[in-house]
Amino acid sequence: MSVLSVAILLFFRGFTVSAEGDCEVCVDFLYRLYGSLTSAHRELTPPLVEDELIRACSTAQGKEARLCYYLGASSDAATRVTTSVSRPLASHVPVEKICQRLSSTDTQICQLRYEPQLKDLSSDGLNKLRVLELRNILASWGEECRGCLEKHEFVSLIQEKAPMHAAHSMEL
Repeated sequence: MSVLSVAILLFFRGFTVSAEGDCEVCVDFLYRLYGSLTSAHRELTPPLVEDELIRACSTAQGKEARLCYYLGASSDAATRVTTSVSRPLASHVPVEKICQRLSSTDTQICQLRYEPQLKDLSSDGLNKLRVLELRNILASWGEECRGCLEKHEFVSLIQEKAPMHAAHSMEL
């Protein structure tokens, strides 16, 4: 990989840190796609980028699969706007700019957010989440907080039930 490619990757990585939260799924997915393309190929062409996009989307899951659907790169997509990604990416346009352009045509693209990772089960970590996210955590465990009215009640129930669900997930 040439020095120029490394410099470009570091330059783009600096943007992703500053744009965290804005089109986070789109920026992250396209950044990883661009990194794999520049490391594997010397010269990028729109057809090559489009083929790699479709290949990456065939294994995408969760919110990234939804992004692929919006881009038309999944097999079940109704429309196909992959050229809106492949041409600028082949021309080394920053991925943040590509996602902004895409969101001007389809606002759902920048509304995609990753699910919060449940690594921090401390009160401080859980208090940073919204009540809806706390409810979703409990629902994913098959639990429900009946009679909970305040956030601290959800937090205490999650902390109470977490050891049981963590032990169960390790058994599987």
